[in-house]
Amino acid sequence: MEREIALFTRVDSSLITSTKESMRILAPALLMLAACTHMPAPVSSPSGATVQDAAVRPGIEVFLADVPAALRGKRVGLITNHTGIDRSRNTDIDLIARHKDLKLVALLAPEHGIRGTVEAGETILDERDPRTGVPIHSLYKSEDRGPTPEMLKDVDVIVYDLQEVGGRTWTYVSTMALSMQAAVRKGIPFVVLDRPNPIGGEIVEGALLDPKFKSFVGMYPIPARHGMTVGELATLFNQKYGIGADLIVARVENWRRSQWQDETGLPWVNPSPNLRSLAALSSYPGSVYFEGTTLTEGRGTDRPFEQIGAPWLNAGEVVRVMNDMRLPGIRFDAITMPVLATAAKHKGLTIPAIRFVITDRQAYRPVRTSLLLIDEIRRQHPRDFAWTGTIDRLTGSDKVRLAIEGGRLRALLEDWDREAAMFREQSRPFLLY
Repeated sequence: MEREIALFTRVDSSLITSTKESMRILAPALLMLAACTHMPAPVSSPSGATVQDAAVRPGIEVFLADVPAALRGKRVGLITNHTGIDRSRNTDIDLIARHKDLKLVALLAPEHGIRGTVEAGETILDERDPRTGVPIHSLYKSEDRGPTPEMLKDVDVIVYDLQEVGGRTWTYVSTMALSMQAAVRKGIPFVVLDRPNPIGGEIVEGALLDPKFKSFVGMYPIPARHGMTVGELATLFNQKYGIGADLIVARVENWRRSQWQDETGLPWVNPSPNLRSLAALSSYPGSVYFEGTTLTEGRGTDRPFEQIGAPWLNAGEVVRVMNDMRLPGIRFDAITMPVLATAAKHKGLTIPAIRFVITDRQAYRPVRTSLLLIDEIRRQHPRDFAWTGTIDRLTGSDKVRLAIEGGRLRALLEDWDREAAMFREQSRPFLLY
């Protein structure tokens, strides 16, 4: 029973407390066990840190090592894609399909498809997994983008494992919330196989979403950069926002909130076709806002979400002003940027652009940075700059658009800093690490 309490969390505030207490009590024994266990040789991360390849175990490994008794023999509907892997890059699909205590009967594919290769917004069709023969149902073509009763007709438990990226606009999180609601309607458990937040669990930035602007790129009032794991988000949604699922979180072992992806020893996988590096993830909570403007956010280039541009952009002058601001942890480079003919914006052109160069990721605040950059570009290009219809959904309210148009952005950012600090405190009861 102690092992199950330590590794699995049913979402009840008293159990979360007992889980943390159990880990405190068991910590000395676990450290002693680790000291007696052979560990792989250290490897160097892209940041230069030395990490142990086996230091962090993702939820899939914890879950399958000791499947909770109540779930043994159950028929599983698995929500996953190419990011659902163990430390050896074995896929959740194969691992669960051959596990003696579980029966995989359905695969449920989010945006970008089961293999993560479909571009944003493209239709995903149903198919069948060639290795296991299990049917793949596309969540991205259903009316509300959650599982339908037909998809779940043979399912006894829904298991979810998709890599979170640390930003509110990430649609996998909305897929999770909708799937939790579907589990409630059917009366079956919902299991989250947790993973580390790749940009760490300590920094929170940006305002909470205004519920009036709820959409598939933001369903619940959380900040633009929330600092939580997907298991913690599920816990928050379930308790604070009343989903009420029979939720079980298979926790990550040995992860610390201060750790970024390249410090965990876990393998890197591009979460989507246009998020290709940890640097892109680091800027994404803010640079995603350029989708709501007539500038490109870098889709169709070699470094999406790390660089932005437009044919009319005076990149050199904007960079000069922005670098003079001496924003923490970031500098800007003026570049020229070829855009593929298949891109949504400025297709086939080579355009002036600005690249984000992160100099200190702990100090860098991507939400504030991107909004100040948008503000400056609009000031220098009042005739060419324009919003698109998605800006309010992406920023979570109409406040950004109105503040920039009214010259009040810096006052808004100060309000947002206070909101982020309040969220950091109010979210503590839902943290699992």
